[in-house]
Amino acid sequence: MVHTHFVWSHGGNQVFLCGDFTGWIRYHQMVTVEGSLTTFMTICDLPPGLHKFKFFVDGVWRIDEMQPIVEDEYGVNNVVVVEQPALIPQIYSINDGQSIMHIDGYNGRNHADGASPSGSVPNELEVEITGDDIETTTRRLFKHFSTYKVYDLIPDSGKVFALDDNMTVEEAFLVMHEEGVAVAPLWNAANIQISGVLTASDFIMFLIELQRNRAMATVNQFSTISAWKEGKLQLQRRPLVQIHPDDSLNKVAVGILGNHISSIPVLYVPEGSACPQLLHVAYLSGLLEHIHRHFEHRIAYLPLLQRSIAALPIGTWIREVGGARELKTVPTNCLLNDAYRLLIDEHISSVPVVDDKRALVNVFCRSDVLSLAKNNAYLHVQLDQTTISQALQLVDTNTHGRYAICTRSDTLYRVIGLLSDPGIRRVVVVEAGSRYVLGLITLRDVFSLIFRDFS
Repeated sequence: MVHTHFVWSHGGNQVFLCGDFTGWIRYHQMVTVEGSLTTFMTICDLPPGLHKFKFFVDGVWRIDEMQPIVEDEYGVNNVVVVEQPALIPQIYSINDGQSIMHIDGYNGRNHADGASPSGSVPNELEVEITGDDIETTTRRLFKHFSTYKVYDLIPDSGKVFALDDNMTVEEAFLVMHEEGVAVAPLWNAANIQISGVLTASDFIMFLIELQRNRAMATVNQFSTISAWKEGKLQLQRRPLVQIHPDDSLNKVAVGILGNHISSIPVLYVPEGSACPQLLHVAYLSGLLEHIHRHFEHRIAYLPLLQRSIAALPIGTWIREVGGARELKTVPTNCLLNDAYRLLIDEHISSVPVVDDKRALVNVFCRSDVLSLAKNNAYLHVQLDQTTISQALQLVDTNTHGRYAICTRSDTLYRVIGLLSDPGIRRVVVVEAGSRYVLGLITLRDVFSLIFRDFS
């Protein structure tokens, strides 16, 4: 038997599910999901095969025109095809017939001696990609995302919080460090609304400002978030991007990509109340996790997922590989001031840290700046004297969970699986065995490829 979700997203007071799997005589009552007035859901255990069903909404038989429909001599019904779960092979082969090492289980030994001294790129298997593959994948995902709501991204349990914009900068970034989040919505109590978001990039700008004027450190340290962002950063004003739990997943993708942001707060205003409730913060990783889960046993439905990343126009690569943008890397002795400027000026979220043979040592991310909030370490760090290697020693999290590693022969499906982990926002592409850095794939890179035609 397979757990099968049924969803009715068109409102009503009482909604029941009935189908051939109930003998058309028993009814499954559907319940509203938290934060939604119009969406009902239930789960049934069904055997593999084709099943017909309808919804009984407030005493009236209804079908959902957004879901597959079949018409036969017995009438018009919705239909679902339940597939038998099957294991997906975890070992892939390259053109010499040898299986690729499970690079994410790398044992940590430094094999840099085997790195390519000339920067040559290994000769890996490449499969020709066609425009039809991209168009087919985009069209099918657009249709799929149209039938799911934002509430599908909200976990069954967990916590979400907002920072009072009257908190001091010191307090705010300490909370973000302790909670392990790089983005936090801001709450304005006077106007009873979410007024904006605070990000790791804001903290980088804060540190750069302190570096310019150390005499102002104490004043800035205890400045409120709202006053500091208004008076010091002089950020460009723009409306807060937000979504409702009944919005489609398409709106999440379009909102994040179109506004060049990393997340969107999910807000819900209960009936009869003027105070919005913050239910969730939606990230691209949540959308990828949804894709990975829903297409785990039918990746052939999305042709791009079966392709190796070597065959796809995705990611940023070293000059020898080529691409629209050249991958930036930094040595371990790169100064923090130069590293932060690189991240800001190049509009990138991370940069691989390499040794003298260009083998991967670590990844320096914008969010790593939050580690400097612990014990006010940022007050004692000189950006023009501290190296990346020294700064990374302050980062609490270890290498696992900050980034993942793959080879050029890995499929897009596997990369999506790695990026669907909430803690992983980039995948470094390396030579198997040597860890010689070839490229970098981020969450935004994946969405720029498979959702480039969303509108």
